[in-house]
Amino acid sequence: MIKPRLWITRRLSDATLKRASRDYDVVINHDDLPGTADQLVAASADFDAIIPCHSENFSAEVVAQFSDRLKIVANHSVGIDHCNLPALKERGIVVTNTPDVLSDATAELAMLLMLGAARNAVAGDRTVRTGAWDSWSPAFMVGKQVTGARLGIIGMGRVGRAFATKARGFDMEIHYYNRSELPADQAKGAVYHDSVESLLRAADFLSLHCPATPETTNMMNAERFALLPAGAVMVNTSRGALVDEAALLGALAKGQISAAGLDCFQTEPGGNPAFAVHDTIFMLPHIGSATRKTRDAMGFRALDNLDAFFSNHTPRDQL
Repeated sequence: MIKPRLWITRRLSDATLKRASRDYDVVINHDDLPGTADQLVAASADFDAIIPCHSENFSAEVVAQFSDRLKIVANHSVGIDHCNLPALKERGIVVTNTPDVLSDATAELAMLLMLGAARNAVAGDRTVRTGAWDSWSPAFMVGKQVTGARLGIIGMGRVGRAFATKARGFDMEIHYYNRSELPADQAKGAVYHDSVESLLRAADFLSLHCPATPETTNMMNAERFALLPAGAVMVNTSRGALVDEAALLGALAKGQISAAGLDCFQTEPGGNPAFAVHDTIFMLPHIGSATRKTRDAMGFRALDNLDAFFSNHTPRDQL
């Protein structure tokens, strides 16, 4: 039996690559650089399937140049804003993603960012690391307490709910905005708000857990930052497009927010150089799902979707 030909655009986990090599005629991008538009177009003529990451851009212009050979794009990601779904559907190309498996890892990172931002992790680490710690006083590096505070979550999907579960361990009072109110067994006592504006007014801490769409782009703008209680802390582990970065800097300058924890930025890779001078911004390079366990699970979920497709079954995560 001829194995389907598969292109894996980035260096995935060893376990994933081993399984893929066993079951498919696979080509792996060991250089681990993002696939370019030209490479994607060329791959559509040479491969039956692609496992890309969020770094590959399946725009309408790129997809319009695809060969008829490519049948499925099995994303190694939950987010699919890098895929023009209507264009891919028009070409008859199935698209899948990897939900569920990265919720806990991303929620863990959101907790790290929230605690680090609230408790002066950037300034504290540098003070000790550079040998500048030469005094102490009751006024030294006083931060914002997490325990018992009100946490606002925008987007109570899998990651948002996982984060809420972890935040309850800090006795936080959970508030949330979602497109629809959750059933009681999922809300677990969290307070529902029917608008973002209502939620913001209640949020001592704010965490973003929603996809990037035309409706959510620059969702956190100057007007919305102004609704937060003075000294609030914002965390973003979803997509950089959700936050107007100039407005974030303005809110910090005014004291409207006291700190921010960011794992994603409008420009990636690279981030925003203007953030670097602010000790009150705790930053990580988009590593929310970067644990060994989760990387294996994401790779296997993508392969599960391929296996189903090439066995003439509907992939579990078909979009």
